[in-house]
Amino acid sequence: MEPDLFTAAAEERQEKDPSSSPLAVRMRPRTLDEVVGQRHLLKPGSPLRRLVGGDGGPAGASSVILWGPPGIGKTTLAYVVSKATDKRFVELSAITAGVKEVRAVIDGARRAVGGYGKETVLFLDEIHRFSKAQQDSLLPAVENRWVTLIAATTENPYFSVISPLLSRSLLLTLEPLTDEDLSGLMRRALTEERGLGGAVTLPGDAEAHLLRIAGGDARRALTALEAAAGAALAKGEAEITLETVEETVDRAAVTYDRDGDQHYDVASALIKSIRGSDVDAALHYLARMIEAGEDPRFIARRLMISASEDIGLADPNALPLAVAAAQAVAMIGFPEAALTLSHATIALALAPKSNAATTAIAAAQADVRNGLAGPVPAHLRDGHYKGAAKLGHAQGYVYPHDVPGAIAAQQYAPDPVHGRRYYEPTRYGAEARYADVAHMVRERLKGEGG
Repeated sequence: MEPDLFTAAAEERQEKDPSSSPLAVRMRPRTLDEVVGQRHLLKPGSPLRRLVGGDGGPAGASSVILWGPPGIGKTTLAYVVSKATDKRFVELSAITAGVKEVRAVIDGARRAVGGYGKETVLFLDEIHRFSKAQQDSLLPAVENRWVTLIAATTENPYFSVISPLLSRSLLLTLEPLTDEDLSGLMRRALTEERGLGGAVTLPGDAEAHLLRIAGGDARRALTALEAAAGAALAKGEAEITLETVEETVDRAAVTYDRDGDQHYDVASALIKSIRGSDVDAALHYLARMIEAGEDPRFIARRLMISASEDIGLADPNALPLAVAAAQAVAMIGFPEAALTLSHATIALALAPKSNAATTAIAAAQADVRNGLAGPVPAHLRDGHYKGAAKLGHAQGYVYPHDVPGAIAAQQYAPDPVHGRRYYEPTRYGAEARYADVAHMVRERLKGEGG
C-alpha cells in the first residue's frame, strides 16, 4: 500500500543513516542508467524509458509484466520508476495482498485521476501467487488505464498469468545477469559512499568466488559481499581474502575456470561417466559444475547430446527426458534447476547404452563426403508437376500402404549405396526390438520373407 507514517519514518531514517540498510538496498539503482544488465529493455523509446519519462497521450506507456529469475532486477526496475516518475506509486505484494487491497488501490487511483489529474503506477510483486479471481480484479483498471501496472513474476506468465491480463500488458523478459554485470555492481558497492566507501578491497580470487556463489543473482552477490566485508573489518583487515569469503559464506571455493580447461575437462568427465554408467561419478562432476556456478543451460545441452550419442534407441525415452529437463532448467534456473539436472543425469547414467545412432549417421555422412551419392531412383522422384511422367519420374513406384504389411519390395537408396547398412542396432535395452524390426524390414525390401 502507500507509505504510512511508520514507513515514512523508516525511509527517513535510512536516508539519514544509510548504513542501517542492507548493502543490497543501499546499492539499489536510483536511475535507469544505474541498472546493471537488461540493456535490451532500457533502449531509448522502450516501455520502461517511456514510463519513467511520463510519456502520455493516446500512445502512453502500457502496463508491463516483468518475467525473470530472482535477483536480476525486477523489483529494482519498479523502484527506479517509483523514484523517477512524477506519478503516484503504490506497491503491493501478492503474498500479503488480496482483492480487497487491490480494489482499494484502484479506487484511490480513480480518485487521484479525477481529483487532481495524478496517474497511478501499481507495482505488484509475485503476481503468479494471485488466484484467477484476484487477477481478474485488475482487468478494469488496466484496460481503462486507471493504473499502469508493473507486475513481476519468476514463473512463466503463460502458465501463471490469466490470458486477458497478458493481452492487455507488454511482457518483458529479463535476461540473467552476467559475471561482468555483477562484477561492475560489486566494484561500485566497494567504492561508493552509499556502499562500503572504500573500506575494503576485493582481490580477483575472492571476487571470482563471490560471483560463483551469486549464480547471476545481484541480491545474493551484494549480501555475500557485505558479510565478507564485515568479517574482514572485524579482523582488522582491509582486504577481503578468499579465505574470509569461504569462512563467511561457509562454502569452499571450487577450482573451476568456466572459460578454461576445467570447464571442458569436468564437462567431458560428466559425459564419460554417464556413458560408462557410473551414476555416482556423474553426480560428482555435476555437483562440481553446479557449485562452480556453471550455466545450467550448458549442462542441459550436454545431457541432450549424451541422450542421442550414447543411449539412442536403447532407451527411446532418454532424449525426451533430457529435452524436458532442458526446458525445465530454462524456466526455473538455479537453485531448483539442480534437482532437474540431477534427475536427468541419474536417468541417463543408468539407462542402457547404444551408440548405433551415432555410428549410423557418421557412416552415412562419410559415404556422402566420399562422393557416394548418385541420382535419386526415378520411381522415387517427384511426379506432381506437368511433364514428370514423360521423364519417367514416379513411374513404377509402389505405394507401401497398398501392400500387406505396408512394406513394398523396391529400391530406395541410389545405386552407389544400394545395399549398404549404416544402422547396426545393438541388443541392449529397447534397441533389441529395433534390431528385430530392422532385420525383418531389410528382408522384406529385398523381396524375401513373408
